[in-house]
Amino acid sequence: MHPRTTLAAMALAALTTVLVLTIRYDGYVADPGRLFWWYAATWVLFAGALLALRRVPASHVVPLLVAGAIAVTVTGLVAPPRTSTDSYRYAWDGRVQSAGISPYDHAPQDWELVRLRDPWLFPVGAACTGPDRTRIPGGGPGVHCTRLNRPAVHTIYPPVAEAYFLAVDQLSPKNARHKPLQLGSGLIALGVTGAVAVVLRRRGADLRRAAYWAWCPVVPVEAVNNAHVDVLGALLAVTGLGLLAVRSGRRAIGGIVLGAAVATKLMPAVVLPGALSGVRRVRDAAAVLLPATAFTVVAYLPYVLFSDGSAFGYLGGYVEEEGYDDPAAGPRYALLRLVLPDSWAFPVVLAVVTGVSLYVMRRGDPRRPWTGALLVTGWAFVLLTPGYSWYALLLVALVALDGRWEWLGVALAGPAVYVLGREFQSLQPTAAIAYGLAALLVIVIAVVRRLGGTGARRTEGVSTRADMQGSPSPPMTADPLA
Repeated sequence: MHPRTTLAAMALAALTTVLVLTIRYDGYVADPGRLFWWYAATWVLFAGALLALRRVPASHVVPLLVAGAIAVTVTGLVAPPRTSTDSYRYAWDGRVQSAGISPYDHAPQDWELVRLRDPWLFPVGAACTGPDRTRIPGGGPGVHCTRLNRPAVHTIYPPVAEAYFLAVDQLSPKNARHKPLQLGSGLIALGVTGAVAVVLRRRGADLRRAAYWAWCPVVPVEAVNNAHVDVLGALLAVTGLGLLAVRSGRRAIGGIVLGAAVATKLMPAVVLPGALSGVRRVRDAAAVLLPATAFTVVAYLPYVLFSDGSAFGYLGGYVEEEGYDDPAAGPRYALLRLVLPDSWAFPVVLAVVTGVSLYVMRRGDPRRPWTGALLVTGWAFVLLTPGYSWYALLLVALVALDGRWEWLGVALAGPAVYVLGREFQSLQPTAAIAYGLAALLVIVIAVVRRLGGTGARRTEGVSTRADMQGSPSPPMTADPLA
């Protein structure tokens, strides 16, 4: 084996070893500070593995990339979900649908669903002493509880996510518990690696970029161990953007796939401005937006028809609970709140994200829609300062497509807020520091690239395709925001 390949393999082995130790360490409740140091160690080793990969001979890149992707993904399977109980709700929603009941009609603790309760999701008696248990009305004597968060409210997940939960439940053997969701998410995470690699190969770009996703610690922790459905949204978003970059004739197909991404977790809607990069004509924009909207509507339709209640479930309550309409309620808008009154935060975020979106649509390269999507998504994260680390899965996938590694700092800010905020019992200052440092990294690297004359976007060996209709707008060069 080539010495540089050996070095990269050793770095990758160190990364996977520490990932196993990190995921097996159950310290989120008892010792979140130490848990974050484990997280930090994985990110340092991740950076080292990426640096080592840069020197690996081209002929060894793909085997090492694939082996690393599988090894890193598998580390997420070594323990039950450690830092989130969302996957328990996924399992419950799947079980409810398998019983022929709409997941939007009842809260988990409702009496109508008592007959569907599994002991592993709804413990009783002494098993209700764990920190992730919530007391609920019982269907018999003794103490009753559940592992599900927010058991008194209806589900919030969109229809494609619910269809995925149903499929996993139908395919799962009896008493499989959390493992089918983890395995399903692991396969989807590997699918994202494959989709990114296909797009990069078509563009003539360096396949090493795929490691930004395939080896990133957020993937085994959040996509696999915690089995967050965000990974499915990331796969659909990457696939949709890749289809849009091939030729204009696939705009409708790309729009449909992006609609599926939005109907999975809603957040992938933030990539739509990137999907419209360089689109000058209304009909070209409509060729993307109309199929995306139509798919979302059609996906919701069966649940609307067969549900007694709203198919949006607890979505409105969740937005209010998370502080999007009340900045003082949590870590939201942490950077803006340092310099602006709380009441100004949301209007300023809306104005800035709208401005960045218009810039992307005007100056973006239609052959690289993920570049604009990363720009909008990255700055939206910086301004919103979300406190959940799994939101970053979409961002990491876009980084892998585009190659601007500095945005990974924003992906690291999420775990910092989610874990260290618990340690310090102070979310807003933690979010301000974490996202402030991440934004500073992005700005500094942008300045360095501009001064070094490397701000121009790479063409990656791809000329303008003959089947693209009209003249594309000038690509984003020396991007002032990135």
